[in-house]
Order: sequence, then C-alpha cells, then structure tokens
Amino acid sequence: MLSSMFESSTVPLLEQVVNFTQARHGVLAGNIANIDTPGYKSRDLSVASFESRLHEAIEAKHEAAESPTYALNAKLAGRPTGSGDENWDRVRETSEDILFHDNHDVSIETQVTEISKNQAHHNMALTLMNAQFRLLRAAVTERA
Repeated sequence: MLSSMFESSTVPLLEQVVNFTQARHGVLAGNIANIDTPGYKSRDLSVASFESRLHEAIEAKHEAAESPTYALNAKLAGRPTGSGDENWDRVRETSEDILFHDNHDVSIETQVTEISKNQAHHNMALTLMNAQFRLLRAAVTERA
C-alpha cells in the first residue's frame, strides 16, 4: 500500500530528476578538475535526452493507467515504461568552438554556469519532493 501511495505521486519523477542532476554534477565537476589537463575535452550529460526520455516515461505511465495491458505491450515494443530502465548516465562529448593552446576546450565560466543551473534544478526537485512528503505526512496524521 505504501509503495502504491508513492507511485501515484510525483515522488518517483522527482527522484529521477535528483539522480540525473547528481550524476551531471559529477561530470561537470570532473570538467573543472581537468581544466589544466592538456587535450582534455569537456563532457556533459544530455539534458535534452533526459527530458525526452522522462516525458516518454510519463506518457507511458498515463497510458498504462488508462489501459492495463499497455505497459506490457510498451515493454515488449521496447518503449520506456517508467520502470527505471533509462540509460541517462551515458556521457556525451560536448563541442566547443574555442580550443585553447594546449588543445583543451574547458571554459571555467561555462562550467560554473552549467553547475549553477544544474544545482538550481537539483534544489528545485528536492524542494518539491519535500513538499510532497509534507503533504503525505499531513494526510497520514490528519493535520493541516
């Protein structure tokens, strides 16, 4: 019963956002750590790919709620079912227009900006998740 209560909320979605932003933060921090490494090419996780796959998983979940056999058919067809089968930790190479004299492309300004945006997404997801838990707690304890 407890797991179905969480599955019907936005907690699993927010959990995936937190996991993605945590993994992306590690990749971006690695770029900053290698800023003086000759020949190092900056890396990043594809935010667009993550958002696209998350959207597909949400759509599949909504369709599965409407049709119980849809989830099985989606799984057989290779479509995401929101079951955590996502491969979001694939790192892609970023293409920068400017190469420095030692053939690396890491810009501290770009990396700090991306880390700041990533942190904002992470904090937003945690704040929303915290609000969900407060609502659940209020419902369980029958307090407002």
